[in-house]
Amino acid sequence: MKAWKIALALALGSVAATVVVAQEEKGRLRLAPEEIKAPAAATTQAGTSGVAGLQMSVLSGNPKRAGLYTVFLKLPPNTRIQPHAHPDDRVGIVVSGTWYFAYGDAFDESKLKTLPAGSFYTEPPDANHFAMTKDEPVTIYVSGTGPTGTTYVNPADDPSKK
Repeated sequence: MKAWKIALALALGSVAATVVVAQEEKGRLRLAPEEIKAPAAATTQAGTSGVAGLQMSVLSGNPKRAGLYTVFLKLPPNTRIQPHAHPDDRVGIVVSGTWYFAYGDAFDESKLKTLPAGSFYTEPPDANHFAMTKDEPVTIYVSGTGPTGTTYVNPADDPSKK
């Protein structure tokens, strides 16, 4: 692993630990994995791809407002997310399952990188990317600096327009 990736992962871990400490002092928030609940559907939530079956809950902050936020996303098996971008700088951590992720303006399965649980990836501002799940559900945590949103490369691929 390249040194800058390790340094970034360590820095993010430090930021996450600082956020948790700050929240515990103010809001007394401590969540074990089984305590993190996602709603039945999150197709209209800010910062999601809007695909059918996606579950989301906000762990910290508010993706619709300025400032740091973290969301929990759970995607069902065999989900395909067409190329899209978000206006904010985001990072993701794969919590469970295997996530297949790539950058680009057109969905190309040959470009997808396999990201098993424990993997880290970035979504730079306005950088088009696409992803999919295969035969298992995937849970990821995404952090960014809001406000966020989603813009599809091809507007016809936007699930909110269907």
